Amino acid sequence: MPNSLSLPELLQQLAAEHTEKVKLAIVDVDGILRGKVIAFDKFVSIAEKGFGFCDVVFGWDAEDRAYDNGTFTGWHTGYPDAMAVVDAATFRRVPWEGNMPFFLADFREKGADPLRVCPRGLLKQIINRAAAAGYKAAFSQEFEWFNFIAPAAGEELSFPALKPMTQGMFGYSILRASQGSTYFHALFDGLKQYGVPLEGLHTETGPGVYEAAILYADVLEAADRAVLFKAGVKEIAHRHGVLPTFMAKISPDLPGCSGHVHQSLWAADTNRNLFYDAASPTGISGIMESYIAGQLYCLPHILPMVAPTINSYKRLVEGAWAPTTLTWGIDNRTVALRALPGSATSTRLETRVVGSDSNPYLAMAACLAAGLYGVQQGLMLTTPATRGNGYADKSHGTLPRNLWEATQNMRHSPLAKELFGEAFVDHFVRTREWEWRQFAAAVTDWEWKRYFEII
Repeated sequence: MPNSLSLPELLQQLAAEHTEKVKLAIVDVDGILRGKVIAFDKFVSIAEKGFGFCDVVFGWDAEDRAYDNGTFTGWHTGYPDAMAVVDAATFRRVPWEGNMPFFLADFREKGADPLRVCPRGLLKQIINRAAAAGYKAAFSQEFEWFNFIAPAAGEELSFPALKPMTQGMFGYSILRASQGSTYFHALFDGLKQYGVPLEGLHTETGPGVYEAAILYADVLEAADRAVLFKAGVKEIAHRHGVLPTFMAKISPDLPGCSGHVHQSLWAADTNRNLFYDAASPTGISGIMESYIAGQLYCLPHILPMVAPTINSYKRLVEGAWAPTTLTWGIDNRTVALRALPGSATSTRLETRVVGSDSNPYLAMAACLAAGLYGVQQGLMLTTPATRGNGYADKSHGTLPRNLWEATQNMRHSPLAKELFGEAFVDHFVRTREWEWRQFAAAVTDWEWKRYFEII
């Protein structure tokens, strides 16, 4: 649960504990935590009024290479500070760092409005839109990721030479989990202490693959948990000689890594799941049908928000446990949207397009905004539920095939701008176009192997 103490109460509590330092972080457009450790006295001085944080975090990529095509910030602006404000509800302690206090912060405009390019601020805007319509959203994300044996200190990181933590295809393996039990239980227990409780953790099919399902929560808390899960796994893994990766696809011969998003809409008092209808033959309500229709309609316009990297699209291929078509079905793992009717508490939708490389704030903002669009526009679910192989059901359209195609769809989509605002869309698509250009300029191993000797 999010912290319920006010900021003054937290400051008083931390002072009484003789706290010496605090960790602060924001999340950039790629979903990466960027932050610093500051002295407690400094934290007290900025906690309520906010603090400056260099806006270069929205002006460079995952490798800290400055965009040359940005308008929000860049050499032309001088990379000034943006105002960041501590969110007291995110208070946690980092158990593997001596229970150091930890907070997330949001970026703000000069007034109280969220900074237009801030992913967490964007999700808050969509949440406010849902609240204005009388809805609360409950979400959770689950992740698959590969775990490798980390190279020794000082040893050069050679990706082809990395060895997985365990060998073979062995999903749901009690044996493999037991063989890696020290790391396995450190994840489960440490993340719970970190305020990221897991419903389950198990091996997936593939060498060294784990899958974790994070306990559902209010959508903002769910996104916070998902972001901190990915960062926390990396920090815990390092202490166990493990190198994890949340790449969507590491090999053409192995399944990709998903970041499926589970979601439901509830009445404002949170006492009624609006996706459930006991009188319906399927158990699915009309609201849920419109929500599904909204996502099917919007996905081609906003796909980079759930599949944001070059590598994302290597996962979205036929027969690899990731969707390629604009389909939905009831408990069908070959479609884009898997409806899971059940009880009044468990009925939900699983968006299977999302990969483990996604930024959870943007992925959840995309899912919620698209679903709300369907509900508020009264869209009818005219696409029939797919029975059987969703890869073969291309009659309702397919997903864009690569990041460039998906990004151009979003750039030229009035719908994307309607959902997320013109300023955010302009900034975000520029970052994805930059990503495509970096890949286009690279010479890959595939090219060496194919052309070096023969061409």
